[in-house]
Amino acid sequence: MEYTVQKLGQLAGISTRTLRYYDEIGLLKPARISSSGYRIYGQSEVNQLQQILFYRELGVPLDQIKDILTDPAFDGAKALIEHREQLLERRKQLDQLIANVEKTIALAEGRTVMSDQEKFEGFKQQKIEENEQKYGKEIRDKYGDEQVEASNQKVKNMTQAQYDEVTRLAEQVQEALAVAFTTGDPAGPQAQKAADLHKQWLTYYWSEYSKEAHAGLAQMYVDDERFRAYYDAKQPGTAEFLRDAIRIYTGATS
Repeated sequence: MEYTVQKLGQLAGISTRTLRYYDEIGLLKPARISSSGYRIYGQSEVNQLQQILFYRELGVPLDQIKDILTDPAFDGAKALIEHREQLLERRKQLDQLIANVEKTIALAEGRTVMSDQEKFEGFKQQKIEENEQKYGKEIRDKYGDEQVEASNQKVKNMTQAQYDEVTRLAEQVQEALAVAFTTGDPAGPQAQKAADLHKQWLTYYWSEYSKEAHAGLAQMYVDDERFRAYYDAKQPGTAEFLRDAIRIYTGATS
């Protein structure tokens, strides 16, 4: 069956403007253009659009989706299995949050008791699982399952005060790093302050701190495009600047 851009938009629940944009960036080209100038989509394009929307639902940027779908090794059936696994994991996270909300309602109605730690368990577990989905393989390959599990357990055991503190430290790292970057000197006091704050932030997650591991993590911020994109979001080159500052801070300058 074939669809015009309007009919396909209605079928998929997206705007015709979105479909035209996908065409413009080469993400989803129509099968052909009719003699009247209309975009015409066939079954192959319908299947591809489904994959695109799956990836979008999982938060994958359009440029990455394009790279995935145009890869000669792309396997649609395998991708669907992976989508299913990720969606099941998301459902698990939502179930945990729902259970947390229901227990909080019961607490408010006087039907149960709830410790302060329990009030935030769902949020902490969600954070752990989101990080596992995004960076789990790379982190486990680099540091091993035992260290990753120990870090996850440390997060689960955080008190609310500790959780607030580590959140505050993450913000301070970004603020100090932004100021330091303007100096252009990774060895300067501002940059070393950012590196020290980064160490303080890490100690809330790591069971044991080491300078070598700290420097190795900083290098991964540069090597892994997802970490690099996070740090370079506001100012390109920030990931490398932080890496250099941490290498100087830890003495790993050789």
